[in-house]
Amino acid sequence: MFVRYALPGERVRVRVTAERGSYWHAEVVEVVEPSDDRVASLCPIAGVDGAGCCDLAFAAPAAVRLLKAQVVANQLQRLGGHTWSGPDTGADPLSDSGPTGWRTRVRLDVGADARPGFHRYHSDQLVTDLRCAQLPAGMLDGLAEGLVKADLSPGAQLHVAVDDDGERHVVRTLRQGGGKTATKVIEGSYEAAQRVGARRWRVPVTAFWQAHRDAAGTYSNLVADWAQPGAGMTVWDLYGGTGVFAAALGEAVGESGRVLSVDTSRAATRAARAALADLPQIDVVTDSVRRALTAQRRGADVAVLDPPRAGAGREVIGLLAAAGVPRIVHIGCEAASFARDIGLYRGHGYVVDKIKVFDAFPLTHHTECVALLTR
Repeated sequence: MFVRYALPGERVRVRVTAERGSYWHAEVVEVVEPSDDRVASLCPIAGVDGAGCCDLAFAAPAAVRLLKAQVVANQLQRLGGHTWSGPDTGADPLSDSGPTGWRTRVRLDVGADARPGFHRYHSDQLVTDLRCAQLPAGMLDGLAEGLVKADLSPGAQLHVAVDDDGERHVVRTLRQGGGKTATKVIEGSYEAAQRVGARRWRVPVTAFWQAHRDAAGTYSNLVADWAQPGAGMTVWDLYGGTGVFAAALGEAVGESGRVLSVDTSRAATRAARAALADLPQIDVVTDSVRRALTAQRRGADVAVLDPPRAGAGREVIGLLAAAGVPRIVHIGCEAASFARDIGLYRGHGYVVDKIKVFDAFPLTHHTECVALLTR
């Protein structure tokens, strides 16, 4: 039985929410004997009867980081056949600023009453109290009042971003017939200014950018360190998004090298081309990773992968192995698919040199995992 809103060692009363044959899902309705790691919720709107945003807000942050490392270790052993003990202190925080107020982008859904809110866990119901603890102070101030004349419709979504210039942008999207989406800028502009080091991006508010304010810079530095790109090398930046990793890799390989950055998102690759226009050694391609790899006539010295939650999978990892890529930096935002991919690499003769787990989404069960694999 998988019990939501409980901690190891607690005695609780639960409500069964789903029966799946050999396992059930349940949620806590009463804590009879609490863990020493249980604290007053750090998010005022989360919980069993609240929003599904901060599902671990009731646990001490240090305990959460330890639990996350244990979960990743368990998944790596079960799904990847790899033993990883993890650090005694658990997952690494991305910064020392604490577990709240870290998010720079958020998406809200609009209910039948034209009010924006957060979903309850696995529910169409919305919580219209917008005080999620992930959000920095003031991020949504005055939002409801400013939407009175915004022509909101039930089913619309609001994308809110506070960029690196400190400006707030609010964009409404609404799906229409024929697979089209109507977009309207409510506040600010359609693109937000984002920076990593000295480089600046203009990224659509509706496109992907790392949610944690310190994530892009931290991951970029780690990737550059573990990939060890050098002058004249060929590097593949797969699922490359807006080209944050490609920027660091391209500067390292120089004009005598080559970086191929691939992503399916037209908005992301358009932002990448604009931000990286001064680096001719970077080729940004809008395509699937599978097709892009199949089209390559020569291999690479190193590959960096940052796939979506589903992971890279058997076919893409098989193509990397067939191309003889000797060094791979693989990033995963979902522990199970990350562990499965590690197992696939090992099946092709790769060795896991390093693993690092980040508490990239404080107050939630989500993690970001990074592995260095060599062959």
